[in-house]
Parts: sequence; C-alpha cells; structure tokens
Amino acid sequence: MATSMNSRPEGLERLADSLEKPLLDDRSYRVIKLANQLEALLIHDPDTDKASAAMDVDVGSLADPPEMQGMAHAVEHLLFMGTEKYPGENDYNSYLTKYGGHSNAFTASTSTNYYFELSSSATSNSAASSANNSQASLLSKSGRGPLYGALDRFAQFFLKPLFLEDTLDRELRAVDSENKKNLQSDNWRLMQLERSLCSEQHPYHQFATGNYKLLHDDPIARGVKIREEFMKFYQKNYSANRMRLCVLGKESLDELEGWVVDLFSGVYNQDLPKMRWDDVPAQTEKELCTQIFAKPVMDTRSLTLNFLYPDEQEMYDSRPSHYLSHLIGHEGPGSILTYLNAKGWASSLSAGANTVCPGTAFFSVSLRLTTEGLKNYQEIIKVIFQYIAMLNENPPYEWIVQEQQKLAEVEFRFKQKAPAARTTSHLSGVMQKPLPRDMLLCGESLIRKFNPDGINRGLSYLRPDNFRFTLTSQEFPGDWDQRETWYGTEYKMEKIPRELMDQLIAISRSSASERLSELHLPNKNEFIPQRLDVEKKEITKPALSPKLIRNDTNVRVWYKKDDRFWVPKANVLLTLRSPMVNISPFTNVVLQLYKDLVEDSLIEYAYDAELAGLSYNLGAMSNALEVTVGGYNDKMHVLLEKVLVTMRDIEIKQDRFDIVKERLIRGYKNAEYMEPYRQVAGFNRWLTKERSWASHELLAALPAVTKEDVARLYPQALRQMHIEMIAHGNLYKEDALRMSDLVEATLKPQPHPKSQWATPRNLLFPPGADYRYERQLANPENVNHCIDYMLHFGDSQDRPLRAKVLLLSHILSEPCFDTLRTKEQLGYIVSSGPTLGGNQAGFRILIQSEKDCPYLETRIDAFLTGFEETLSEMSESDFNEHRIGVINSRLEKLKNLDQETGRLWHHITSEVFDFELVYRDVEALEALTKNDLLTFFSSHLHPSSPTRAKTAIHLIASTTPAELAKTISPVDLSEKLANKIAELLTQMGAPTDKSALTPYLEKVDIGERDAGKVMGAVGEYMQKGLGMAKEQVDQVSKMGEQALPGLFAGLGIGGEEKKEAVAHVNGNGTTNGVEKKQSKTIVVEDVKSFKASLPLSAAPKPVKDLEEFEDLESKL
Repeated sequence: MATSMNSRPEGLERLADSLEKPLLDDRSYRVIKLANQLEALLIHDPDTDKASAAMDVDVGSLADPPEMQGMAHAVEHLLFMGTEKYPGENDYNSYLTKYGGHSNAFTASTSTNYYFELSSSATSNSAASSANNSQASLLSKSGRGPLYGALDRFAQFFLKPLFLEDTLDRELRAVDSENKKNLQSDNWRLMQLERSLCSEQHPYHQFATGNYKLLHDDPIARGVKIREEFMKFYQKNYSANRMRLCVLGKESLDELEGWVVDLFSGVYNQDLPKMRWDDVPAQTEKELCTQIFAKPVMDTRSLTLNFLYPDEQEMYDSRPSHYLSHLIGHEGPGSILTYLNAKGWASSLSAGANTVCPGTAFFSVSLRLTTEGLKNYQEIIKVIFQYIAMLNENPPYEWIVQEQQKLAEVEFRFKQKAPAARTTSHLSGVMQKPLPRDMLLCGESLIRKFNPDGINRGLSYLRPDNFRFTLTSQEFPGDWDQRETWYGTEYKMEKIPRELMDQLIAISRSSASERLSELHLPNKNEFIPQRLDVEKKEITKPALSPKLIRNDTNVRVWYKKDDRFWVPKANVLLTLRSPMVNISPFTNVVLQLYKDLVEDSLIEYAYDAELAGLSYNLGAMSNALEVTVGGYNDKMHVLLEKVLVTMRDIEIKQDRFDIVKERLIRGYKNAEYMEPYRQVAGFNRWLTKERSWASHELLAALPAVTKEDVARLYPQALRQMHIEMIAHGNLYKEDALRMSDLVEATLKPQPHPKSQWATPRNLLFPPGADYRYERQLANPENVNHCIDYMLHFGDSQDRPLRAKVLLLSHILSEPCFDTLRTKEQLGYIVSSGPTLGGNQAGFRILIQSEKDCPYLETRIDAFLTGFEETLSEMSESDFNEHRIGVINSRLEKLKNLDQETGRLWHHITSEVFDFELVYRDVEALEALTKNDLLTFFSSHLHPSSPTRAKTAIHLIASTTPAELAKTISPVDLSEKLANKIAELLTQMGAPTDKSALTPYLEKVDIGERDAGKVMGAVGEYMQKGLGMAKEQVDQVSKMGEQALPGLFAGLGIGGEEKKEAVAHVNGNGTTNGVEKKQSKTIVVEDVKSFKASLPLSAAPKPVKDLEEFEDLESKL
C-alpha cells in the first residue's frame, strides 16, 4: 500500500523541491533521502509515454579483489538472474518486454549502473484502440501503471537477489563471452594497456572485465566457494547510502515518492564511506617519463600524451580544465592541429581531463597521425609543449571563459529531452558527484565563474616530468618485446630518451621568440548565436507532414516550421541526385574521396561553428550526395554557403589528396578487422540490395584513383542534378526558399529528369528460398564467428504484413535472448528484430559466438521450431498486452527536433511520403489476431515451412575451436570434457569428482561426438563411482544427452556431421544442375551471379500524389 501523502514518512528528507532546469523543460523534480540514506531523484513528466528508473551504486571495478578481478562486473550480471520475490531468471525482462520495455546495466571504475525503460501506460495510447476496449488491464484497475511493477521487480535487485548456483556458471560464461568479444578491439586493448602499465599499488591497474578463468577456474582450484565470494562482495559493498535512484514517470511526485519509500526503504544501510584514492598515485616515478610503443590490431597510427592531473569534481562551478582542453584541442587558426595539418603530420586532435576515480585524474592529448606524422612523433610532442609554454606565458583570459560560459548557457537553456532511460541512467550517475542537489541538471553543463587560479593550477600539471606517451602503429618500432596480460597486446615500454626530455624541459622554459609563430590563441568566435527568438504559436496539434513549397524540374523544397519543440534551431537537409553517383565501386570511392577532401579543407573554418552549436555533414546515398546543416538557425545560412562554395571550388592539392586517400584505404582495410557482428550488416546490404558494394570491392578500386580522377569526376556529378531539400525548425518559408535559391545559384546544375533517377531496389527472395553466404574473416587472431539469419517476407508497404512483422518480432525478442544467450550461452552478442528498411520486410537473428555458424544455425532453427508452441499457448490476455506494447512503442513521442527531422526526411527520401505511417501501423496492429500471427509464423518463420524464404550469412573465424582442438591430445581432450561434464552433473544434482570421471571417458573415442556413448561411460561412472540407482542414472543421462552437443561445440570437437543437401550458385547463375528443393541450401559463391539470378522489387509507391502536399503560394 502506498504511503499516505498527508504525512511525510518518518526519516524521509527532501533535499530539493525543484531543480534549475532548461527553459522548455516542463518536468517537475524532487530529490529525497530515505531513512536508510538512499537518495532518489523523482521526475514527473505529465506527457511522457515512457517510464524509467535507474540505480547507480557507488562501487565498481576498482573494488574488485586482486584475486578475483572482474567481480563487480560479474555481480552486475548475476543480479538479473532472479530474486527471492521474483525467482524466475527472466521474470524482470519478461515483464518489461510485455510493456515494450528493455533493461541494461554497465560497470564502470567506481560505479555500477542499472536501468530500465517501459511504456508508462498499461493501455494503448491510441485514442480509438480496440486493444483498450478488449480487456482492461489489472494494473489500470489498481490505479498503478506498469512502472510500479517494474520498480517492484527492480528493487529486489538491491533487497534479496538469489545468486542461484545454476545461473552462476552461465552468467560467468556470459562475462567471459563479453570479454572475448572485446579481445580484438583496439579501444579495449589500448585502454587496458594504459591501465595495466599504471602503478600496481592503484586498483586502476587491474583488469575490470574479468573472464571465466579468473572468476571460476582459478578460485575453484584454490578451494574457493565462488558463490559465497560473490555474495560477500555484494553484502560488503551494496549499501543504501551508496545508492542513487532516479525515477521518471507520468505519476505525480507525491505518488512516485510513495512508491520509492514503499519499495526501497528496506534496502540495508551499512553507512559505508565513499571510496577515494587521494593518497595512491596512479602513476609513480617508475611509470612517468616513459614512452610506450603499442602494436594495434587495425592499421592505425596514434599518439597520446597522458599527464597526471588533479581531480576537479569539487570545482564544478568553474571547471578549469575546460579552458585548457578548449585551447589545446582547438582546430581553428593558430591551433596545434592547424599547424600539424599543414605539415601533413596529423588529421585529428582531442584533449581533455578525465577523472577515473575520486582523487585520480588524467589530462590527455590524443592525435591521429599520418605516415609522415609517425616519422615525426617527437617533433609533434615538441609542438604540443610549445603550445603549453605559450599558455604558461600568458595569464588566463577572461574573454575566452566568457565565450565558454555563453555557449554553455545557450546549450543548457535550449536543451531538449533525451529518451527516458538515457535520462535516468545519466542522472543517477550525476547524483554520485559532489553537486548541490538543485544543480543536478546544470552542474555538468554551466560554467559559473572565471577561476584563473584553478586554470593555472591545472596548467602546472602539464609538465615534461609529469607525463608519458603512447605511440600506436603496426610498423614502428617493430621490436615490441612484451605482451599485455589480458588482451595480448604487443608493446615496448622504456624511459623517454634523455635528449628528448632535455629538449622538452627547454621548450617549457622558452620565450615567445624561440617558439613557432604559427601557434597562437584563437580568434573570437563569430558563430556564437545572437538571435535566439522563437515565435511560439498556440496550435491544436503538430502537423504530421511538411509542405512542398517548391516543386519543379530542378528543385523540390519541403518545409515545416517547428510546431512541437519551440527551440531556436533548424535542420536543412539536401539530396543532390546525380546520374554519376554510385555507378560502380570506382565512382563510389572517387566521390567518397571528394567528400573527404571537402571536409578536410573545412576543418579550420567549421570548428568555431561546431563549438557554437552549428554543424554540417556530407554523405553519399545510393543515388545522391547528401548535405546536412543543423543547429542554431541564426547563422546557418553562412555555414551552408561556405560548404556549397567549397564543394564547387575545391582546389585538390596532391599532398592532401595523398593523406586523405591513404586514410580511406586504411579505413576499408580496418573494416575487415572490426568485430564480426559489426561487419555483417555490410554483407547484408551487399546481398540484398541491387546497387551495393562490399568494402573489399571498394578497397580494390581505390589504389588506382588519382587526384585527376577526382578533379574530373566531381564537376560531372555536380553538373546534372536534381535538388531535394527539407528546411525544418525555427525558419520561415522565405528562409527556406532563400536557402534553396542559394544552393541552385551556387552549384548551377543542369536538370536531372525524374525519368532518369536511379531507383533503389531490393532483391526478391521467392518462397522456399534457402541461401547461405560464407566468408572467412581476415583477422587471424579472431576466435568469434557470426551468423546473420534473415527471413524475407515481402513488400514493407503492405500494411498488414508490417503489423505482423512488428508484433511477432516484439513477442520473439525476449524468448530469443533468454533461450539463445541466457540459457544456451551461445555468445554475448545475441539480438533479433524486424527489418523494414528499403521496401522489403523481414526478420533477423544475429549471434556472435566461438561456436561455429552451422551449429548456431541449428540452434536458431530449434528455437523457432519450439516457439510455435509458445505462440500457440499464449493467452489472449498476454497477446493483447504484447500488442499494446508494440502500439505504444510505435506511438512513442518524438523527443527533439532532430528526431522529427530524421523521420520526415526518411519518408521523403524513400519516395513513399508516408508521413502518417505510424498511425497506419497502429490501425493494422489493432486488426491483428493471434490466429493471424500463428498462420504467418507457420508459413514464413517455421523451419519446416516450404514457403519460408531465408538467407544466412556465415562469417567464419580464422581461428576456430575445432582447429585448436586438433592440437590437444586425446588425454587432454578427455580431461577438458570431464571438466565440463562434472560441472553439468553437479548442476543436475549429481556432485562429481572430475578425476574419478576421467578414466571412464578415456574408454570412449570422444572425436566421434557420440552423445550416447559418452553418456554411457558417464552412466557407468554414476552407477559404480557414485552408487546411484539406475532410475536416477537414466534420468540424468537423458538430460545429459540433450546438453552434450553444446559441450562438444564449445570444445571444438569434430566428427562427422549430418550432411545437408547443398547446391552452389556458379558463375552462370545456375545450381550445378541440381534441382533446387526446399530441403537444400544454396551456397552463394559468386555474388554477382547470385544477384543477377533473382528478381528485383518494384519501385517505391507514393501513398499520395505530391500535389496533395503542395503549398506553393502561402506565406508564413
């Protein structure tokens, strides 16, 4: 029962009844502290359609015991696996999914953050919803929305989690899989190298993620009862006074307060102190003044200078490090980057302070280097210290801080809403910081005073004797002599040469006459917006579609004045349709180089605009170039004109061309070394779209491209074009027309008739199609395979079909994740969802795993086969709740101007102009029945269906478990399998001595992969070794036979598989004379022939004539 609102609960303290907030923020806020010292920020949003909560616990990986590193991360995983009140391991996520929700968590150095989001209503947000009328929700009857039920389940994480033995092993394997996912990621590798090479006395030195060996095998070998250790860690560190809760809902603040008091007051408080490391330096004399050379997985070149720096969290009102990062990281005239760019040494630079834990911070300067920059890395370091010397020579300038204050104030004043979960997760973390409670929204944004002493203090840490640097390159120096423990990164660490140190010390003491004259402070920023007026009008409801205010052979201009968010911002997006775009891989990479060269030439000019909240972007679609300018509308036209003039008049210099081309080549090469699950989307597009190129095709075309090719082709691309534009935001119709005139007058293109426009089309997969594309991954160190299992349904403009795909994908999502990731532990990356892009509808399941793709495909098939029964047995009540969840997700309110622009632009560039798509989807969802879904599932998703159309992409790891297994002796293999089976039997209630089991397994040829024979040997052990009754042995053996295939696959044990009927598409597009039947999989070997053998989808069909959108005369 909720606490009475008439009296405040005993011990409850209100820390703030309001917060300093943005101008347009209509939410109400309250900060409370419960009697157990747990603090909560309550957010009442009367118009929200999403509710959310997040808990930030002030304990993270720095609290890990050295002997079980990764413990905090493992505990984060384990809290999801059931609580005393809700013991089912998927009770929490099943509840969230029912209401269109999701959850996640992350472990940082000093905190662990848990959050969720779901619909704020148990009934449909559709005004005329039959779903509302068909069955009233029990939650609605009780007067409580879904948020209360979610909060109740969430609170149990911090009251009575179970840490069940049978979930422990699986979640530790999930942690292990998560770690293995990151093993070939340079971001993770270099971050851990930086940590590992810090002082061993500081916990920052430790390995934060953890793995199965550290958290399971090693402790067990030491006789540790690991479940007890996780519970001890939780009990020792999870205290109410370390917890910060943020709850966002449409309920009143009083109601939210009552719920929080009821549900969270029972969290135990130990009055634990805040963890700090003030007296433990992260780097000592041993680690400082060193140079680290690291070899990356990808072909990248970078230089990072790291300075020990004071923790400035208490200085939230002045944020002095922002002055230094602003100047050192500047990209305009006089900056470090402008000088290095002119020398051809660096392409990007960033700088800033980062507090890794209370009492410990670093100030870093990071650069991306060119080939010449790598050769001159010592000179680059000298340039950076020259700039620091210049800053030391001059007092901090108040006008620079005033500019920062102005920009920060404008950005905060007109800040728009973020999604609910992002809001609560972020703010619960902010609550851990030493901010006044009424400044939780603005404390990290605003700069309230000029603090020259703080700036000078920070500057005093940027000294040669207080830093070290890391140089990353695959070529230099070549004599890496060590390997980092956890990721295996090759590196070399040594003291900075005395000669270089002496030079840096001398530079630090140099006068202006001894330094580079090209380095100086930036000019005043002319892009800071002055006009921030917004004409706000009373409207009944926002318009759903833009108006077409110009429509002729040259230009189509769409316009929508902001009638929803009322911010002094706008977005202008241009599509420049040209017959020269994307004709071939060659023209594709030529225009990509052109785009990159334009951006390269605008770095210096556009940086001030970016600081002032105004940005641009260039891109390439399948049939057009795209230009975007967005931000504060005051000086938008100035930036747009500069971008257009540069596109028209760019002078391509050979040295810049060489740098940009080399960078693009490395980008395409590195794409083949990304994590497999990140690569698979590119192959998906390549295999399903008419005009799409794989990265290796683009890479092959790139080396031959010359500067002259770009100079010749880009004017041809601009010569004949059709211009399509949307102007959306704080603009008048005249503003939009003036900008379209500016585009036309600057580029002066000839007309490109609509009859000649290239039409983006997808391949059509006929009923019964079953294709597989296999590709060996390039990275020789990668152990992860990836499967993209795609089912093709038909035209995405078919409204009933769209509804079925949306609803069925929603219903499938949680069981898919729970079965394939949580229970079967196939891999850390498991996802599923609808595919409605282009003009084709489908459904996909993606898994990244050490297990091979054929095995993963069988498990997906098994899941889908079993799911038919789940769907058949689903009650009408549950079906209706899922339908309401999807309807509410489709009706979710737009959060900001950019979201609305993106939606409008999608409908325009699709050539369908279906601006009311969301509402048409809802109508189709309202009409769906469970029988509709069952029929659809049986015909389009069930593996036995003769009408199902499927394509599976198999990305195959270069290093597979099977290959590793070949190097293991039969005795070792028996021992490894004995380990796995001993764990399995113990979970099944038959505690097993591995050493006693091994002799029984050695009697069997494990390579045969015969589960029956293996379990026969195990059964003999259970009877003779354990004295178990035959009935019990038979029961355990039956369960064991079902589980053994997964164990075999995990160990990479080979053996004869059942051969599937496979045909191969050859160069002629035939199937080698084999008649294709549903039971056969066609392996795609020649993609060009494969694509040529399939029909193409029709062109998109506009839902309305364009004349219906025209408004060619009216004025605003």
